[in-house]
Amino acid sequence: MKETVLDVLVYLFENYFHGAPDTVHDRDSLQSELMDAGFDPNQIGKAFDWLLDLQNERAVPAPAPAKGPIRVFAQEEQDRLDPQCLGFLMRLEAFGVLDSESRERVLERAWALEQSQIELQDLKWVVLLVLFNEPGREAEFAWMETQVFGDHLRTN
Repeated sequence: MKETVLDVLVYLFENYFHGAPDTVHDRDSLQSELMDAGFDPNQIGKAFDWLLDLQNERAVPAPAPAKGPIRVFAQEEQDRLDPQCLGFLMRLEAFGVLDSESRERVLERAWALEQSQIELQDLKWVVLLVLFNEPGREAEFAWMETQVFGDHLRTN
């Protein structure tokens, strides 16, 4: 059986969200298909809640703010995100892929995965899903997609 909420989210993205879907799926049919694929019903429910929370937090596009203060990560955040993850977040912000609001949304969604340690590949998926749900961020999403699927192809 597949283990985590992120496993469910990745499966949904790869099989239903990415590209042009050929059919519309309701929650019940998706849940049934996910259980048939071997996912735990509890993790499926948490994944749907995660997506609903992300959708409810969707930001309206705003002009990019001028350079602002630097984000200092609390010790708890440093404990859950290794230095690679922290550096990656800072690079995404420096490159304009994330702004301060989307960075905070990424962190909030990463915590909602309820994992004690967030690995870089997990964080990349969270960033991708957040950008996918932000209108006006298509270019950033496309760039991030190459980061995620480029890594994904190299590991398979």
